[in-house]
Amino acid sequence: MTLSARKVDTAGPGRHGDGRGLFLYVKPSGARSWVLRYQVQGRRRDLGLGPYPEISLAMARDRAMEARRLIAEGEDPITKKQQAKPKTFREAALELIERKRPGWKNAKHAAQWTATLDAYVFPKIGAVQVARIETADVISTLTPIWAKKPETANRVRQRIEAVIDYASALGIRSGDNPARWRGHLDHLLPKPKKVRAVQHHPALPHSQIADFMADLAQRDGVAARALAFTILAAARSGETRGMTWGEVDLDAKVWTIPAGRMKAAKEHRVPLTKAALVLLGQRDEGTPDDALIFGSEAKPGKPISDMSMTAVLRRMERADITVHGFRSTFRDWAGETTGFPREVIEAALAHGIKDRTEAAYARSDLFDKRRKLMEAWATIAAVNASSENIVSLHSGKSGG
Repeated sequence: MTLSARKVDTAGPGRHGDGRGLFLYVKPSGARSWVLRYQVQGRRRDLGLGPYPEISLAMARDRAMEARRLIAEGEDPITKKQQAKPKTFREAALELIERKRPGWKNAKHAAQWTATLDAYVFPKIGAVQVARIETADVISTLTPIWAKKPETANRVRQRIEAVIDYASALGIRSGDNPARWRGHLDHLLPKPKKVRAVQHHPALPHSQIADFMADLAQRDGVAARALAFTILAAARSGETRGMTWGEVDLDAKVWTIPAGRMKAAKEHRVPLTKAALVLLGQRDEGTPDDALIFGSEAKPGKPISDMSMTAVLRRMERADITVHGFRSTFRDWAGETTGFPREVIEAALAHGIKDRTEAAYARSDLFDKRRKLMEAWATIAAVNASSENIVSLHSGKSGG
């Protein structure tokens, strides 16, 4: 039975049908609203048509008829409604981040996107409808950081471009993307690489590595031990901080870092020298595989923070170098003073091969050759595995 104007006014709590999927919903409070129930590709959907009495019975029937017309033409009224609703740049950006989140291998990506947009974009154009953003808006957003922080600015531009592309895909924006680089912004802004030379991580000259390691050996604590190990393994700090006992084969002297923890998303084996093994110590009986080797003393079960090793450098009054810079120290030493082939050195650093043809033939990880390279590096670093100084850095416990 269809509804009457009186029935709409007097109906009690519940759902009251008017036919062909149109319903009046009445809450216990007495509030009334219209809903059209329909199916699209086997999926049931409820389209809100508005509250009563603002939307009368006749108006609700007209809106339901228009929705049915869209359905007959193969469209989904709810999707159409969402696309028609204007979005601010901020709304579109946060929506895109949530859509991309499941596909990112590292949770940090979402945080990095949000942080850069919060810092440099939202204050400028966050409240602007994404459909109305023009080239002038993009330029005014990028200009303050283009010369000062070219690498960051270029990432920001790419993210603005991605958000606007997303809006276009939703159908809430049309026309060219004003944040595109090629053929557009490249005529209006200098190339990021031309603005300022790439800033490399400050690195220790390899001629000073032995003295540095001797000084580091005098330092106590998990972070100092982790830094020494990171240097000897030519590893990235994050790889060391997340290192677990299950990744280490003490007998084979191999550390296998799973693909999920590697920058290139590819498993990497690290040959462990005697000096590196001393820094790990012995695995206590009963220690689970997921136990961290360089765990935080302040937060059991958690790795040391990403600033812990940097703090060691500061206490050593070496603010002129960075933890990551030791990989450059290793690379310079290996390339300038040894006869090891370039591909062996790059494999030790877990660097991908950029040349596609060369990469196609690089089937081996050159592990045996890399072990000889790392042994030579440990010798140059002059870390004596039997020295009392090194042993004093480790308490023998897996958590440090």
